[in-house]
Amino acid sequence: MSDRSLPAFLGGPPAFPDGPPLWPPEDEQVLRALQAAYADRSWGRYDGQHSSRLVEQLRQMHGVEHVLLCSSGTIAVELALRGLKIGPGDDVILAAYDFAGNFRAVEAVGARPVLVDLADNSWTLDAESLQSAISSQTKAIIVSHLHGTLAKMPQIVELARAAGLVVVEDACQAPGAIVFGRIAGNWGDVGIHSFGGSKLLTAGRGGAIVTASAAVAQRIRVYSQRGNESFPLSELQAAVLAPQLARLNERNRQRAAAAQRLRARLAGTPELVTSFQGAEDSPAYYKLGLFYRPSCDAVEQDIAAQRRARFIAAAQAEGIAIDEGFRGFAGRSASRCRVPGSLTRARQAAKATLLLHHPVLLASEETIDRLASALINVASALADETARLAAS
Repeated sequence: MSDRSLPAFLGGPPAFPDGPPLWPPEDEQVLRALQAAYADRSWGRYDGQHSSRLVEQLRQMHGVEHVLLCSSGTIAVELALRGLKIGPGDDVILAAYDFAGNFRAVEAVGARPVLVDLADNSWTLDAESLQSAISSQTKAIIVSHLHGTLAKMPQIVELARAAGLVVVEDACQAPGAIVFGRIAGNWGDVGIHSFGGSKLLTAGRGGAIVTASAAVAQRIRVYSQRGNESFPLSELQAAVLAPQLARLNERNRQRAAAAQRLRARLAGTPELVTSFQGAEDSPAYYKLGLFYRPSCDAVEQDIAAQRRARFIAAAQAEGIAIDEGFRGFAGRSASRCRVPGSLTRARQAAKATLLLHHPVLLASEETIDRLASALINVASALADETARLAAS
């Protein structure tokens, strides 16, 4: 919750007195889809034209034959692992900083998570750490594109192929992103998407699995069918997703331009460090990640986390939709996972990550500039406060 006592500390009223933009936004095409589904009663059917249309859109988008709709991106990861025949006795590599559901999906199929560090200045798995993490028990890698950064998929896939491993590519935060010339979700043996309530494509809940493998798709169908579909996406959800998918590229371009503008405005603020993105990539911004690094001698991570919490409270009081990142898995018990190397960057990310929610990235350039000024002002005010405390 926002701390409304802090604007006085910053010396004025909130920068965004109406609070963050609402999501999902008003969308005439979504409204029409809802009205049409009500009028023809398709909203209450098990299967119908809306799911078929969405499946075809995703097929065309990814250039693959097999698309399976499901109830969430979280269950999609588990279903992907089952479709790839990952189970007890197997090891699955993933980043030590990732969505908690991915760790739990590995455990759900009876496999063991193996944690590797993040790439430098990124929230994605470090390809350089993979080789040392592979053992005779390793069977799969889960790779997530997170916070506006994209994993080095060519290097990861090449290493996986050489080692005989399968790859689950989690594109839940990056629908429509282009990774080294290919759409996110198309590099792995299986790609994963989420349609959760805050996602770029939203139906409140839902997910999708894309794969070129008929065998993987069939194993997922067999597991999911228990007299009926056990992990379904409804016709009503599919109805509202189709028009959003048609506008995804347009909105991704707008968000990317806003993110680039914001990064440029923040470039001179040492406390707010943006990530590096390669010229060959086109990210999709579900969350725009920043590293908060206060300009002080507080190198201890617990102190850094406290100062990040102070920054978040002040920024939220300005009406900015910003929060901390994932907790990560670096503190998980050795009985639950294997850690073959250092997790330095993953630990730092868990204590220093700031996540700016995506709706503001569809706002005007004037709003983006105002957002940048507010973030800079908060960082500056807290730096001054820290300096005063150190001098007292």
